[in-house]
Amino acid sequence: MAEFRLPANSRVQAGREHKAPAGASRVRRFKVYRYDPGSGENPRLDSYEVDLDRCGPMVLDALIKIKNEVDATLTFRRSCREGICGSCAMNIDGTNTLACTQAISDINGDISIYPLPHMPVIKDLVPDLTRFYAQYASIRPWLQTRTPPPPPDRERLQSKEEQEKINSPSACILCACCSTSCPSYWWNSDRYLGPAVLLAAYRWLVDSRDEATGERLDDLEDPFRLYRCHTIMNCTWACPKGLNPARAIAEIKQMIAARHL
Repeated sequence: MAEFRLPANSRVQAGREHKAPAGASRVRRFKVYRYDPGSGENPRLDSYEVDLDRCGPMVLDALIKIKNEVDATLTFRRSCREGICGSCAMNIDGTNTLACTQAISDINGDISIYPLPHMPVIKDLVPDLTRFYAQYASIRPWLQTRTPPPPPDRERLQSKEEQEKINSPSACILCACCSTSCPSYWWNSDRYLGPAVLLAAYRWLVDSRDEATGERLDDLEDPFRLYRCHTIMNCTWACPKGLNPARAIAEIKQMIAARHL
């Protein structure tokens, strides 16, 4: 997997050091980004030594241990701990991923943990995803139909082949790992929808039950909303679910091109 190193920031200062308990034999050091915008202080990197013999195997386990036993002020999001909710997405050892599925043993040396890059920070490892979710809502991520609904005892049916088209894009958990690894999104997030939202749009474009394909494509046919994608492929490399947003974006472009033939 490619690494997405955060830009060097001279304002990030060395922070506090927290040593492992005496007698700990298997120790790893975690360097964690700390920043409270309301404090007026510059960001810093706090260092925590964790005894792995008394910690679970994942990076999220270490963060929970640090918060519970060392520093209760550390702030991060987490929920399912199963790679399903996307809440604990962050930049770990230079790569956007989920803390709950990132094994500590897969990383050599000290482990650096930052919030998702190029997003406003609410506090510590918590990015502000307000714009991201507003962009998701803008593509109307629900089934739109024009024909009368089936009787109460019937459903809008799909063939197995039609259903398989939406299997992969439906697996997106909106963790934002892909969008925040994309340079085009870094510099144009006010207008470019980004790979996560475009993957969600593709999911409805290929759903055989949806009857708003034309309107959906009209909304996407824009120099920035769709075409700011330059196929850098960071999005596909970063996806912790193994999805391919870049391919979905390319297929949306092909669908729009086909309309003009």
